[in-house]
Amino acid sequence: MTEYRTEEDTLGPVQIPVDALWGAQTERSRNNFQAGSKMPLEMIKALLQIKKAAAQANKEENAIAPEKADLIIQAIDELLALDDEDIRKDFPLVIYQTGSGTQTNMNTNEVVAHMAAKINPDIEILPNDDVNHGQSSNDIFPTAMNITAAVAVENLKSATQHLIDELDKKQKAYWDVVKIGRTHLQDAVPLTFGQEVSGWKSALEHDLEYLNQLAPTLRELAMGGTAVGTGLNAAPHFSKIIAEKMSAIYGIEFTSDSNKFYGLSHHSGLNVVHGAFKTLASDLMKIANDVRFLGSGPRAGYGELNLPANEPGSSIMPGKVNPTQAEAITMAAARVMGNDVTVDIASSQGNFEMNVYKPVLISAFLESAELLAGTEMGFADRMIAGMTVNADRMAELVDNSLMTVTALSPHIGYHESAVIAQQAQKDGTTLKEAALKSGKLTEEQFDEWVVPINMTNYDK
Repeated sequence: MTEYRTEEDTLGPVQIPVDALWGAQTERSRNNFQAGSKMPLEMIKALLQIKKAAAQANKEENAIAPEKADLIIQAIDELLALDDEDIRKDFPLVIYQTGSGTQTNMNTNEVVAHMAAKINPDIEILPNDDVNHGQSSNDIFPTAMNITAAVAVENLKSATQHLIDELDKKQKAYWDVVKIGRTHLQDAVPLTFGQEVSGWKSALEHDLEYLNQLAPTLRELAMGGTAVGTGLNAAPHFSKIIAEKMSAIYGIEFTSDSNKFYGLSHHSGLNVVHGAFKTLASDLMKIANDVRFLGSGPRAGYGELNLPANEPGSSIMPGKVNPTQAEAITMAAARVMGNDVTVDIASSQGNFEMNVYKPVLISAFLESAELLAGTEMGFADRMIAGMTVNADRMAELVDNSLMTVTALSPHIGYHESAVIAQQAQKDGTTLKEAALKSGKLTEEQFDEWVVPINMTNYDK
């Protein structure tokens, strides 16, 4: 049976598992809120880093005793040295709790205080007065949100660049391989597969640039605003010192020079950046769908692409292989689009001086970034890298296409060209047979004018 110890908070005594590093407020929240996923570990680690920087800042500003600051720093270093599984043991709270993240902030304060007591019980470290000194949940939680979001964006940018690089290889390898184009899901004039891939690559390059342009809005930190943005109870240079230390730790240039009333009650930066996530998700869904449709078959589909076989595709049909990486990335895109609604609504809930949907907002944001980055890497390495073209199939479809008739328009006119194409379709003949039967041109003229590679205007 579980053994308990008794601690008290302002509401009275609370029974807590004897080995737990958390305290009374964490235990109340643990019992009061149990639905949903746990608070992301990225947030926990960021809160620990900020509290370490806060202890250092308070020491520099003579806001707390040096020995207390040093013990807080040591306790946090020991917590940060733990692996994820061990950290999670003492941070049990879920996302769906108070909308300010107060209980997770107090969870952090209590764990640090108890860890400090294990290291040196002769120095009393209090969760609120010492670990939380100069802070409020209202400013430290959004600070951790922006830090974790900024890091997640950098990871997503790297994954997106990796996919761009893989597409660039295919663009170069197949730049002069002619295939039929399609508009409205109907046959169109030819292009090269390299040209088609260049469109995919350019879409992702644009998405990457959007992320580059928008990422700096996440670098403004709310730290120093304390409860409502006025900075009550924070030392004069507190927020500046913390921003400098966070910049050094994460390699991202954070700033404390921001409007704290905005930082507590608005999350516009997270909202606009997640909008770029949604745009990226839309483009990834289009690209992945193009790839899997062009690779459909092998006998009854488009069959223009040969896709890697990563695992058996059916429990009943022997030999079947499915485009699973495309399916994974399109499912991730669907989730991100749903998360964008969550982020949008959550961002709107800045009631007076504080937004109260912070935990669900950052959870949705981080999930989207992780899903996109992870599935992009899988799609790049396990789909695009091993993808090859079925050149014979592409040539066959070009040869049988009626839309190469477009090359005749400048010579015999649009109307006569349309008549030839329609007659070929009606008779089930090739375009060339229908053109010669029309008497509007000779075989030599047809062979000179209808050259698919010349219709692509590709640059050798």
